[in-house]
Amino acid sequence: MKKLVASVMALTLGASAAMAGGPVVVEEEAEVVAQKPASSAGILPLLLIPIILCVALCGGDDEPGEPS
Repeated sequence: MKKLVASVMALTLGASAAMAGGPVVVEEEAEVVAQKPASSAGILPLLLIPIILCVALCGGDDEPGEPS
């Protein structure tokens, strides 16, 4: 009787061990792309254009001024 119980226990433990864990799922890691930090390089030309236009249009006169 002990041999019968031992063999049944071995079968049940072997079957439960075979079913343990479930399927193995392997997920691929997504590639992480770092975003560029915001910089003032895009704003600089926008600030320089009005300054250059003002210098060109409002620049000094070449005419001699009236003597005081």
